[in-house]
Amino acid sequence: MMNCPCNPNLLYQDCCEKAHLNIESVSTCEALMRSRYSAFVLVNIDYLSKSHHSKTRPSKHDYKSLEKWTKSVVWVKLEVLKSTDTTVEFKAYFMENGKLDVINETSEFATENGHWVYVKGL
Repeated sequence: MMNCPCNPNLLYQDCCEKAHLNIESVSTCEALMRSRYSAFVLVNIDYLSKSHHSKTRPSKHDYKSLEKWTKSVVWVKLEVLKSTDTTVEFKAYFMENGKLDVINETSEFATENGHWVYVKGL
């Protein structure tokens, strides 16, 4: 059993695995953002595509580049700074080429086809 990448205090099977197996089970935009972070850590490119809004979803070629990059970094931790009904501000820390870096973003989410999806970074 492994800890969940989005929250090391929880087991993956009790947290993001549920979303990865059934995106319709995600009930909030924060839960979707956390499941996307875990998908980056686990290089679950299919889930990243499925959880991306159809109007802003990258091309398959872009996902190949994303997969290559995601495999090249070591994800350190996720900090959720603020969450609203449709946005989540977070910091995602990772190691790249021996240096600690951070993605600090406020992400916008919406529902599409009956489930939460990532729209864009604001």
